[in-house]
Amino acid sequence: MFRLSAMRAGAFAATVTGLAIWSLAGGFFAREIVAEIAVLAILVIALDLAAGFGGMVSLAHGAIMGVGAYGYALAAQAGLPVWNASACGIAVAALFGGAMGAICMRTRGIFFIMATLAFGQMAWSFVFRSDALGGDNGLGGVPRPAVPGLETDAPLGFAIYALALLVLVFALTAAFLRSRAGRMLEALRDNPDRAAALGISASRYRIGAFALSSALAGVAGVLAAQHIQFVSPELLVWTASGEALVVLILGGIGTLTGPVIGAACFVLLKHWAAGWTDHWHLVIGALLILVVLAGGRGIYGEFEARRHA
Repeated sequence: MFRLSAMRAGAFAATVTGLAIWSLAGGFFAREIVAEIAVLAILVIALDLAAGFGGMVSLAHGAIMGVGAYGYALAAQAGLPVWNASACGIAVAALFGGAMGAICMRTRGIFFIMATLAFGQMAWSFVFRSDALGGDNGLGGVPRPAVPGLETDAPLGFAIYALALLVLVFALTAAFLRSRAGRMLEALRDNPDRAAALGISASRYRIGAFALSSALAGVAGVLAAQHIQFVSPELLVWTASGEALVVLILGGIGTLTGPVIGAACFVLLKHWAAGWTDHWHLVIGALLILVVLAGGRGIYGEFEARRHA
C-alpha cells in the first residue's frame, strides 16, 4: 500500500525547493530548465500512476499530453478564457485516455503496451496530417495564464507557476493513492485474481485510474503549451512517451517521488552532456543501464532501499 513517508515527502520538498532557489538565483537559462523539468515531472507522475501503481505500462502518454496541449490551444484560440481553456485541454486528454484505456484494457502485458503505442501513433498521424490543426507547422500564439502576484510572461514567474502546478499534481496523486480507489488499484496490480474474488471490479478501477492518469498528462500538455506558447505534432510523437518511461525507470517506478528526481536528473544531464557532445543520448543510455543493472529500483528507489536496509 502506498505511504507518503517522511523520506518521500522530504525528498520531494527538497527537490522542489532546490529548483525554486535555482530559478530565483539563476538567469534565463536556469528558469527555462526549471519549467522544462516541471512539465516532464508532471507527465512522469501521470505515467507512474498508471504503470507503477496500476501495472499498466503505456507508450501513449506523450500522445495524451499532446492531445491536452492541442485541446488547450484550440479552446484558447476559440476565445475561451485561459483557465476555461486549460480545463478543456485536461478534459479532452482525460476523455481520449479513458476511451483508449477502455479498449486497451482487454489486453495485458506486451499487448497492452503495443495497443497504447498504436493509439498514440494514430493520434500523431491524425494531427500531423490535419490542416485544421496546422499540420506539421503546428499552432502558434498560445497564451499564458494570468496568476495574481506572478508575472507569468517572465521566465521567473512562469517557472514558479510551473513548480506550483507540480506540487499540486503531486499532492492530488498522493491523496488518490491513499484513498480506497488507490488501494484497490494496487490490489489489482499485485494480485488480480484475489481482488476479483473479493468482488473488486477490475475494469472499472483500471479504466478510471487510466483516465485520471490521462488527465494529469493533460495538465503536463497544457503547461507545455503555455511554456513554449506553441503546439506541434512533435508533442505526440512516440519518443515522448518512451522518454517519459526512461525517466520513470531512472527515478524509481512506483515511488511517486522518483519521477520528480528522475525528471530533474534527466533534464540537467541532457543539457550538460549536450554542451560537449551531440551524442548526449549515449550518456543517458549508460546511466540507465547502470540503474537497471543495480536492481531497477531507480535513483530514488535505490536510495530508499539502502536507508531501509
